[in-house]
Amino acid sequence: MSGVLWQKRIEAAGLGKIQEKVMNEERLSFEDGLQLYATADLNAIGYLANIVRERKNGNVAYWVRNQHVNYTNVCNKSCLFCSFYARPRNDARAYVMSPEDAAQKVLNYGDAPISEIHVVGGVNPKLDYDYYLDLIRTIKAARPKAHIKAFTMVEIDQIVRRAKKPPREVFLDLKAAGVDALPGGGAEVMSDRVHEDLFATKPNAARWLELAREAHKVGLKTNATILYGHVEQTPEKVEHFVRLREVQDETGGFLTFIPLSWHPEKTALEHLKPPTGVEDLREVAISRLMLDNFPHIKSFWIMNTAPITQCALWFGADDVDGTIMEYEIIRDPQRDRKQVLTSRDLVEMIIEAGREPVERDPLYNVLSRGLENASDVEGVLSNERANIGHNTENLNIMSREEVLTAAQQLKDKARDKGLIPLEAR
Repeated sequence: MSGVLWQKRIEAAGLGKIQEKVMNEERLSFEDGLQLYATADLNAIGYLANIVRERKNGNVAYWVRNQHVNYTNVCNKSCLFCSFYARPRNDARAYVMSPEDAAQKVLNYGDAPISEIHVVGGVNPKLDYDYYLDLIRTIKAARPKAHIKAFTMVEIDQIVRRAKKPPREVFLDLKAAGVDALPGGGAEVMSDRVHEDLFATKPNAARWLELAREAHKVGLKTNATILYGHVEQTPEKVEHFVRLREVQDETGGFLTFIPLSWHPEKTALEHLKPPTGVEDLREVAISRLMLDNFPHIKSFWIMNTAPITQCALWFGADDVDGTIMEYEIIRDPQRDRKQVLTSRDLVEMIIEAGREPVERDPLYNVLSRGLENASDVEGVLSNERANIGHNTENLNIMSREEVLTAAQQLKDKARDKGLIPLEAR
């Protein structure tokens, strides 16, 4: 479409003033964010987001050879939206990996040139401080050349409690043990209302941001996320962006923002419909427009699907995540934990979308370009080894009707909060 036609479309959508700000590299206001969510013309929003995306990252789309290690699913936070966790007591699905178990998980994929180990888990009150340090040291010893991205701020809050040290000292200890960066999960939506309704026992937004600041001060880069598609309201999402970019102005420590599309299956809120592809693209585009001081926006293909992620590369996203190998936080009904895209899959997906594929490490150092070193080895290894050493009670939970997750058992709590409508009770 020509520039003249796009200009007419932008004006017809009522986005002329926002376009002027985008072209002048001016920060969008809270009211601008509300207007973007209220605008029906998604392609007009995507067009503006793509201007920012290409200004920051050109035609490049990043991907990473990574592996996820979920060291425990035991968690005491009782979030209503999460199908991953198991109760600390009397739950057959519960497991805790020893540091040696986690290292063996890493060694299972020793034949793949993985550059990032992504380590996250539940908030397990039984794990002591030394466990976390040993976990990182042992993984690092098993894969010394790989970067380790570990522990959300929710996990960090628990680790700080167990350490009985200030957050700064904890971050320095983790850094010395081998942590190179931190992922962005745990804040969900920075709203006191949503916090109270869905995850009241987790650290609130102020605490999450406080810990992120401390991580940045010791030189640890982090990501940030938003979990959308459940009970949040539009002003709460816009406020989430505003609070994040205020911290980014202060520290410059955020690398990537990842809008996470919520999956209701096997949760206390499974009666709700999941976000659509249109909603996924809108979240990517608006985050790119609102978070002017974030270098990167990622479309996480596991939550958004690979086809939507391809589209997202023209709606503000410049990162598609990576090979994953196995993933437990969100399960696939057919593949369960064996959620993998090979390096060849990722490169070809990006090329098919019309972008230039660049392999990165967690800090966005360039490792390869195009089809250089791409292969299908990740798919073979995941198929063979994803479930080795895993708790068999925690496999194929989406296809097993007899499995009742910890979150599903909290439906009465969701009813009491008014989160389940009468027709779904």
